[in-house]
Amino acid sequence: MLSLVPALLLLAPPSGSEDLSQQLKRFMEVYAAVERQAADPVPPEKAIYEGAIPGMLRRLDPHSVFLDANQFQQLKELESSTRKGFGSVLALLPGRAVILQVLPGAPAARSGLGPGDEILTVNAIPLARLGVDQLVALLSETRQKQALLDVRRPGSARILQFTLTPEELQAPSVARAFLLRPGIGYLHVTSFDADTGAQVRQAIEKLGGSGLRGLLLDLRGNPGGLLPAALETAALFLKPRQKLVTVRGRAMEPNTEAVPDDATPYTFPLAVLLDGKSASASEVVAGALQDHDRAVIVGEPSFGKGLVEAVYQLGEGTGLALTTAYYYTPSGRSIQKPLLGTPIASGRWAEQKEYRTDSGRQIHGGGGIQPDFEAYPEPLTRFRTVLEANGWFTSFATEYTRSHRDINQEFEVTPELLDQFQVWLSEHEARPSVAEWSSESEWIRHRLKTEIFNQALGVERGDEVEAQRDPVIRTALDKLGTPLTPTAPEARAGRP
Repeated sequence: MLSLVPALLLLAPPSGSEDLSQQLKRFMEVYAAVERQAADPVPPEKAIYEGAIPGMLRRLDPHSVFLDANQFQQLKELESSTRKGFGSVLALLPGRAVILQVLPGAPAARSGLGPGDEILTVNAIPLARLGVDQLVALLSETRQKQALLDVRRPGSARILQFTLTPEELQAPSVARAFLLRPGIGYLHVTSFDADTGAQVRQAIEKLGGSGLRGLLLDLRGNPGGLLPAALETAALFLKPRQKLVTVRGRAMEPNTEAVPDDATPYTFPLAVLLDGKSASASEVVAGALQDHDRAVIVGEPSFGKGLVEAVYQLGEGTGLALTTAYYYTPSGRSIQKPLLGTPIASGRWAEQKEYRTDSGRQIHGGGGIQPDFEAYPEPLTRFRTVLEANGWFTSFATEYTRSHRDINQEFEVTPELLDQFQVWLSEHEARPSVAEWSSESEWIRHRLKTEIFNQALGVERGDEVEAQRDPVIRTALDKLGTPLTPTAPEARAGRP
């Protein structure tokens, strides 16, 4: 035991009176001891990049992180709106990855891959053993380097092999833009990149511009991105000089961003859709529109990430993402939710719970953006879960579209096709009860149409079908243009 005393003294925590130079000296002493005495050699880059620096940042908040060279390069790709990839859209199910669409001219299309092809292995890794999260991780990693795929084509027993090399592909942040009803537009914005504001304006103009009677801006699943893009997007709907966001931090003067003086905003009714994955820049947009009574907010409470992250480039291609300030909406709400075990656990983030919009309407703080009307996706029943988990809609649609080449926008799922699908399920050992089939027939019809459109007409057309049944979209359509004043009833649609 006596031989351990010097080491234990060396690792004792520093006293509060030690200055920075003394603490750094202590760190170097520890590192020198590790380098000399550790049972196995410790590479310097591993000790510093994977140990000391992440350990220091972990004490601050979950979003202050060290970026190795690969991670820093991916961050730069996100900022430039480009992604490395093969140009394919996949349906991911447990143990399965089925191609729904390939982008013209992209590596997947040039190789000969097409809708309905099922990827069996990626670089000799069988997908049948992987869950959905594992599939996502594997495919994300694969997009960074050349990949060898084993593929099964519908109607063929032969396994085909494809070698794909990823390329830089444009990744528009406005993923979908179409009319839900005559004069009512829908935009799904998946991130805020350098060109997002311009893309949003272009999409609105294609749908009808100022002549629209309303717009649904869907920010569900949008994790955020670049603040200037978020401000540019919000400014499309607000009056000149209205506040957009205030940034406050310890080492900086408060800075308030406002709509430019020469802005010419759209004035049609607006609804913003949020969920628990809407974060950061998405919350800046929603908070500004809500505080100025410009949009009705529909969906779920947002994530609550109101941290300003500055990215510093370090040596050897690495970088540092560091929280330097916080976002506040025009009414003064902090977007950041309290984080237990960090300096953001309490304090000013929870001091004031109630705020007022421009009209005097009461809204709540405490982190995130609370919707004016709550709405949630349809819950998955046991029957629906079984059908979805086995990929039976996708598999049936693949067979159906292979033998029916005349599918167009007028296509509908007939009672005869429903019967055909029921027989097909029975042949695949799936035999729902009469009660299940009867109660779920409308949902089955809708899902069949969606998957058939996905493969015959493209994922965009399938999404349009899906949107018509989405409970959050339907609630937003119902509430679009609702006057939200201090005297207006703020009814909430309950969680299903």
